[in-house]
Amino acid sequence: MALNFANNNSLSAITSLPASISGGAFTLLQTQTASSSSSISFTSNIDSTYDAYMFKFINIHAGTLDARLTFQADTGTNTNYNQTITSTSFRTFHDESDSTALMGYQTGSDQAQGTSFERLTESFAINNDDNGGGYLQIFNPSSSTFVKHFIANTNVNRNGGGISQNFQAGYFNTTTALTRFQFKMSSGTFDGVIKLYGIS
Repeated sequence: MALNFANNNSLSAITSLPASISGGAFTLLQTQTASSSSSISFTSNIDSTYDAYMFKFINIHAGTLDARLTFQADTGTNTNYNQTITSTSFRTFHDESDSTALMGYQTGSDQAQGTSFERLTESFAINNDDNGGGYLQIFNPSSSTFVKHFIANTNVNRNGGGISQNFQAGYFNTTTALTRFQFKMSSGTFDGVIKLYGIS
């Protein structure tokens, strides 16, 4: 494999990349809009076409105070959304008054071979301008050899004024292809946009 160098150390002087550098392109596959929805399900476009898929959450607004955005997956045409998950979670928080700033592990947001819906966010505030955003990435969901890893990073407005960032990671403990994903709040309904991308 040949190595290419920017000899003058100036990125602005690089006018093109070698043809052998590729990958990392995002292809929008589907957009769904929640409007007082109890759940949103993606039941197509998740196959062996891409090695990784990403969901992006845009202006997610909870209908119930302190609800959390959650997700699960399933195989084939199954709709139970109860695949086995082992996961880890930590969060950071800072309030608007600058009186509280913290970071810590979230024992209530992880699973150890559980089949519940996985938390993606901390608790939402529900003022008109409160919302959340972030992403969830799934690696090689069509593999018939390996378990399926995921990582997520989300931000939400917390009740009382402040921002909470949640970092979630884990794996679905199955070697069966995951073909569908569902998103819902831990209670109540939600509004917002969820986009599905394939990553080449």
